[in-house]
Amino acid sequence: MNIEELIAKGGPVIWILLAYSSIGLAIVLERYLLFVRLSRIPKAWLSNLGKLLELKDRQQQIVGLKGPEARIIQAMVQADSEGVKDLQGVGNRVRDEEVQRMTFGLRTLSILGNTAPLLGLLGTITGMIKAFMVIEQAGGKVDAQALAGGIWEAMITTGVGLAVAIPLLLLLHFLEGSVERRALSMTRCIALLLERRSSSISHPEEPQTTHWESITDGV
Repeated sequence: MNIEELIAKGGPVIWILLAYSSIGLAIVLERYLLFVRLSRIPKAWLSNLGKLLELKDRQQQIVGLKGPEARIIQAMVQADSEGVKDLQGVGNRVRDEEVQRMTFGLRTLSILGNTAPLLGLLGTITGMIKAFMVIEQAGGKVDAQALAGGIWEAMITTGVGLAVAIPLLLLLHFLEGSVERRALSMTRCIALLLERRSSSISHPEEPQTTHWESITDGV
């Protein structure tokens, strides 16, 4: 059976599933190309990230950086130069914006992948209803071969629905994993950038203890 016969026997549901497949593959391709183009910060540069806020020329050091991690660092350095105290809040806000930009279209892909089998099942059910209506009209005197042909034609939509849904869901999980890894990378950049400052805040200098014994000695 070629594609033309498959579409003719499957009916309008096949057309909808083909549209599902086209839209889903377009989203996957666009997201994949986006992730490929996203730049990463060199590992050697990340090792000195904790000292960045202490440098006087910190803004010049980050001018050439690109990528979501770089935009977080640039926003936090700019906020620090403006006297903002909650740098972690700034970093989390920019990280959420970057994650939202990377997940654009994934919800649509999830809807397509999850509803494609249901749509195929709907086509099968409607096809079976038509087949049994023919049996009823014939008074039960129906050739078994003709009945089998009507049933397998009705089940075409279920097979096509599964064939569309399985690749879309697999690709969706792959893209979601890529987003999760970049989100962890951005969170790590925020932690590294604030590591020294957080330690200085959480462990302030201990006040000098006054030795009253030495002052009152001899009194």
